[in-house]
Amino acid sequence: MRIHILGASGSGVTTLGKALSEKLNIEYFDSDDFFWLPTPIPFTERQNPETRNSIISNKLHTARNWIFGGSIIHWGENIFPAFDLIIFLYLPPDVRLARLRKREHERYGEEIITHPERAKKFMEFMDWAKDYDHHTGIANRTLKAHLEWLSEMNTPLIEISGNYELPQKMETILNTIKQGNVQVK
Repeated sequence: MRIHILGASGSGVTTLGKALSEKLNIEYFDSDDFFWLPTPIPFTERQNPETRNSIISNKLHTARNWIFGGSIIHWGENIFPAFDLIIFLYLPPDVRLARLRKREHERYGEEIITHPERAKKFMEFMDWAKDYDHHTGIANRTLKAHLEWLSEMNTPLIEISGNYELPQKMETILNTIKQGNVQVK
């Protein structure tokens, strides 16, 4: 089974992906691990797109079962094998942005407020994250872009919209899989 989970930053993609991975006993791959280079301050230096695409394509084409979390809508053509199931997560902006503020503070501490460069990066990130719902041109990863991409996919889709707890999301997905509504390719 090849599952792709996507949604805005802070919508719970990674949390859900890791939980499903454990429950289904299949590997979880996170797009951030390929998009960003490992650096002392995470998520600051991007991987070369050709290198990124080659690495992820090789990994996913050689594994039979996996879950891939994160947005890939602008990564290019013919990188990913066909998905058996796509899960799209949507959270209201106020909930999602509160989660992001909390997460960033847990990751980086007071530096996102007291250190001028880190504070600037934090504000830029939050502006980018807010743009998901408003599509003002700051980001190319927006709700509109995700919905357009999803409309072009010929793959079973589960849309989870709202602030549901992880067990509720898991139940919805596992029931869909159990009912045989997903064809494994």
